[in-house]
Amino acid sequence: MATESVEKQAAIAFGSVTPVLRVGDMNASVDYYTRVLGFTVNWRHPGFASVSRGRCHLFLSMGDQGSPGSWVWIAADVDSLYEEYRASGAKIRNPPTNYEWSLEMQVEDLDGNVLRLGGESRKDEPFGDWLDMYGVRHRPWGKADQIREGQNG
Repeated sequence: MATESVEKQAAIAFGSVTPVLRVGDMNASVDYYTRVLGFTVNWRHPGFASVSRGRCHLFLSMGDQGSPGSWVWIAADVDSLYEEYRASGAKIRNPPTNYEWSLEMQVEDLDGNVLRLGGESRKDEPFGDWLDMYGVRHRPWGKADQIREGQNG
């Protein structure tokens, strides 16, 4: 009975996702997301705002929603975006780095929320070090490490 219920629920499609990022100063955050990161304000209330860029939508919240230091992965043209963000003064936490799963860069907002911006991995280039939430760099995982991790986890 439980299996039938799960299978039926899995058939129900979800719509888009809009992460909620906690911010400390709405005016400063909206300014950073629009002026520096190139987002547009969709609507705004005193403690809550909706910003978007292309098909990416984010909610910015002061108060009880979201968690400080959240991370969000966003599909993007990383090479072009890197040049744009360097010119705009964005806080680039980690420049474009090739990983097995993606070519990715990390950008941080004023409140420590991290936007992981990624596109197709470069198959002909080596993989770079991963920068974790504490700012510690880790060597790239190889397939053997993934297998061991799965066996140990």
